[in-house]
Amino acid sequence: MGATPEKGKQKHLVVFQPSGRRGYIDEGKTIKQASRELGEELEGICGEKATCGKCKVSIQSGFFARYGIESRMENLSPIEDSERKFFTKRQELDGYRLACVARIYGDVLVFVPEESRAGKQIVRKSITERAIELKPAVRKYYVELVPAALEDPRGDWERLQAELNSRFDLGQLIIDYQVLLGLQKVIRQGDWKVTVSVWMDREVIKVEPGLVPRGYGLAVDIDTTTVAGYLCDLTSDEVVATDAMMNPQVIYGEDVMTRITYAISKEDGLQSMNRAIVKGVNQMAGRVALQAGIKRRGILDLTVVGNTCMHHLFLSIDPQYLGRAPFPPSIHHSLDIKARDLGLKICPGAYVHVLPIEAGFVGADNVGLLIAEEPHKQDEMVLAIDIGTNGELVLGNREKLVSCSCATGPAFEGAHLKYGMRAVPGAIEKVEIDPDTKEVRFKVIGNAEWSTDLEAVAAKGICGSGIIDAIAQMFKAGILQRNGRLNTDLETPRLRVTGDGPKFVIAWADETSISQDIVICQDDVAAVQLAKGAMYAGAKLLMRRLAVDRLDKVILAGAFGTYIDKESAATIGLFPDCALENIYAVGNAAGDGARIALLNVDGRREASEVAREVEYIELTLESDFQRQFAQAMYLPHMKDTFPQLKHLLPKKVTG
Repeated sequence: MGATPEKGKQKHLVVFQPSGRRGYIDEGKTIKQASRELGEELEGICGEKATCGKCKVSIQSGFFARYGIESRMENLSPIEDSERKFFTKRQELDGYRLACVARIYGDVLVFVPEESRAGKQIVRKSITERAIELKPAVRKYYVELVPAALEDPRGDWERLQAELNSRFDLGQLIIDYQVLLGLQKVIRQGDWKVTVSVWMDREVIKVEPGLVPRGYGLAVDIDTTTVAGYLCDLTSDEVVATDAMMNPQVIYGEDVMTRITYAISKEDGLQSMNRAIVKGVNQMAGRVALQAGIKRRGILDLTVVGNTCMHHLFLSIDPQYLGRAPFPPSIHHSLDIKARDLGLKICPGAYVHVLPIEAGFVGADNVGLLIAEEPHKQDEMVLAIDIGTNGELVLGNREKLVSCSCATGPAFEGAHLKYGMRAVPGAIEKVEIDPDTKEVRFKVIGNAEWSTDLEAVAAKGICGSGIIDAIAQMFKAGILQRNGRLNTDLETPRLRVTGDGPKFVIAWADETSISQDIVICQDDVAAVQLAKGAMYAGAKLLMRRLAVDRLDKVILAGAFGTYIDKESAATIGLFPDCALENIYAVGNAAGDGARIALLNVDGRREASEVAREVEYIELTLESDFQRQFAQAMYLPHMKDTFPQLKHLLPKKVTG
């Protein structure tokens, strides 16, 4: 062991990713001890004896402006021999440590890999039941060949090519080079009977011995925060397995602009983020294949959606110009790329179809939403909102579509809030406040009961849906004024005014697992106001562009849009007035769009067409955006009335 820095009574900032938990920890404590104090649950079955290796974490090096810290390996005790046996050489170079061994002597940013998290992230990306006409890009054909003979010495490929053309009218076929290399062996293994997988009726991408009737494809939605995958049977359209995970790039930044900055400022920034997402998709492909009882190489096709930055990072395209006006993407159109060229370990001959993007900050995920929800085929005026760290909005109908993007920041993900956290077990996700007594009850992820009906609640923090509920309920109960300021004239023990501002207690310390009151402070409210104000202002400017003064329908898309309470969202003014019965969540519409493109080539063509028809509006060029934004900071708005939501709003508010 090397020399240990001199111990003292200093405290150092420890930040855990991807949960976002952070706090000041006494010098000399282990990362495992810090995790317990901050409510970050790490695996570990050896009683912290460094014998199981389950508490691996990765220390991120560099200056992280968001937290104002310089995180370095030197801020921990030196690596011990008891740790090294659990790491590959690459992991050691990447800053891996055992949390139960590494002691803290400076500020550190700690990334907890998926396998080391005891409280697994709840990634809400379930499928939506949709009728999809089966017309996949990859089809399987079974043929029985006449064996080669002296009187018929044709090459095996020419023999197969002729049979496919004769039986299935597949002329002008080509064959993937790697498939050609193994063709003769496979044909003879099958005794001249083979199943051929053909992509777009143009290229043979796999040949298997005998009859293999089923083929599989994977639809992937790469969001800034999460990644979701849907393994589909290409012969029946059935979703046979699903998987979701945190986007492994989150350690490089919680939002799009932070990742663009990382790619620009670090010599290998782009390569690091590209390797991370490719590795993540490979892991996901392996997990869904295992669920389905197939090999990963049995995945014959893959479609991908994601916002423009995630699109570029996945393709290893430099994203720096997305961060500079006029924010041009490298390419607008869809792409078909060999999976092996991207480093994806599925069928070697398979293609990856990447859906087109609309603009610098409205990506393929939004195009996925369009082909899933089809506002361009409706007469009603539809506002579709995909809410995440970057908010994307589309407004219109069959006459015209306009779109915009607004930086909502990670507040809706629970980040940057005093007790904010992502959607993991123990996170408060639902809040109700009695308007008369100001008493609170809540629900946490992992327990269907209200806190008032439980003996042990064990709340750890509050996630995005809980934040929206809390702000709406505080507003309706008169705890918040229209301008977002806490009403300090109230007589309730839950309201506290301290040197760093007023706070409202959502959960008492004895209702938590962190032995601290979970509060909403003034800065938390401001963060939500900024996010919702940007969304509302964007919607108003889209409505102005189309010269409409009302909405017929509001679609809330994405995992966050699915789980927030629509009444709470309407109450705080997340979007302009709309009848409550016409506001509905559609789940992961971007992922559904990826699935449609996987199962139906017409969906791919439609995506390419509609992406070029949408008019993108750059909000920063709108002369009165700042005025619209400032007015939208109010709850629910400074000037706009909400006649269809009047019953939701408090009768008398101030501020």
